[in-house]
Amino acid sequence: MKYFPIYLDTGDLRILVVGGGETALQKLRLLSKTEATIVVVAESFDEEIQKLAQPSGNGNSLAAIELITRPFDASDVIGKGLVYAASDNEGLDLRVVKAAKAAGVLVNYVDTPEHCDFITPSLVERDPITVAIGTEGTAPLLAREIKALLDRQLPANFGELGKQAKRIRNLVKSRITSGKGRLRVWERLMQGAFRRAVLAGDSSGADLALEAEIMAELEGKETEKGSVALIGAGPGNPELLTLKAHQKLQEADVLVIDRLVNPQVLDYARRDAKRIYVGKQAGKPSTSQEEINQTIVREALGGARVVRVKGGDPNIFGRIQEELSACQLFGIEVEVVPGISAAQAASASIKLPLTARGEHRSITLLTAATRDKVIPSDVADFLKSGRPFAIYMGVKLAADISETLEKSGADMSTEVIIVENASQKEERIISTNLRDLPLSVKSMKINGPAIMFVGLSYEEMGLTADPRIETMELNNVISLTRRAI
Repeated sequence: MKYFPIYLDTGDLRILVVGGGETALQKLRLLSKTEATIVVVAESFDEEIQKLAQPSGNGNSLAAIELITRPFDASDVIGKGLVYAASDNEGLDLRVVKAAKAAGVLVNYVDTPEHCDFITPSLVERDPITVAIGTEGTAPLLAREIKALLDRQLPANFGELGKQAKRIRNLVKSRITSGKGRLRVWERLMQGAFRRAVLAGDSSGADLALEAEIMAELEGKETEKGSVALIGAGPGNPELLTLKAHQKLQEADVLVIDRLVNPQVLDYARRDAKRIYVGKQAGKPSTSQEEINQTIVREALGGARVVRVKGGDPNIFGRIQEELSACQLFGIEVEVVPGISAAQAASASIKLPLTARGEHRSITLLTAATRDKVIPSDVADFLKSGRPFAIYMGVKLAADISETLEKSGADMSTEVIIVENASQKEERIISTNLRDLPLSVKSMKINGPAIMFVGLSYEEMGLTADPRIETMELNNVISLTRRAI
């Protein structure tokens, strides 16, 4: 470790910035958020720097910015805690570095690590919580990537938890005398009802939760009942997880996971979370819905924060009503976190809109996995009226779908676009029609999760078709036909 990360108290710190242009401005925007006194020396200043130095230009910052309009002098470094060489003039910046080092003052020559005593890290700010990310000046883009990931996972008002922790610290210490007891209270406060109330902006709820946790510790009781979050993990690509889903995965004590959930999605979950796999697959050993309900309820009643991880959006063919009902029966707190559904992800990936003004004002989502019928016979009426639809879980029932629609009078030349493994590396796009649908599924060996769009057409929408689209090869058709005969 060449650079040792520390946090400086800026309350009485005087910082020198040499430069009046864009580079100096970038540093001043960051430094202005501190409590330091900032002295800026340059022969002239950009308009933005002049605005920043005005009291009204600093926003809520406590920093005082003093502009000195003249050439840099080596004596300017005297009495300063930090110095930034940011003039964009190599000769001048090197003079600043030399003067600072001679005076024993820590100096930063912006974007020139070999001349720096310290570097300014990339920051994730949730005042008063600050996360500093450094790469020792070798790869700022990597630091930016890490910052983006943390920014996604931390709620925008996460710092409010830090402010509230400071507010109640002495209260907790005075009422809970045992060190271990205080630790237990703090763990529950930072992970339970108090945390949720603070992040929701519910100050009265936070105060009630605080008092409940303190009394529970004094009386030797546990107050935290478990909770359940039913989250949509999207179509499989972890980059399509919502911010809320990220947060829930990080908070989970127990994960109850569907078969179709991409393992890469689980990389964003707590490493120490208990993982229970409850896959359901037609024709193979599966976990029944009743067993899944019992698992969720059992873990939540044991005090765990249970996250039920479903592919796509739990509200779309996710049997969410059964799991909600089971939790509500036992008075368990439930939150539903929507995800990006397969139809949405497939549509976006292949750049074929689900609706279009003047063309398609609606789209119907259907599942082929029903207890009674494969596809309702009146679906053919959708096509006759120009209404497209998307079929979930229809690959293994392609022949039944085609037969049902043909008997119902559907135009069997209607285009069908199949998207397999939407949004993932293995994604495929197959174009066929209702008549050839069963043969296409078989000849193209479509096995993965797939969505079928019926009645949507690039040509009708005036769009260029995705170049990745595959169609049946004639040789495959002939071979399959011979086998059938």
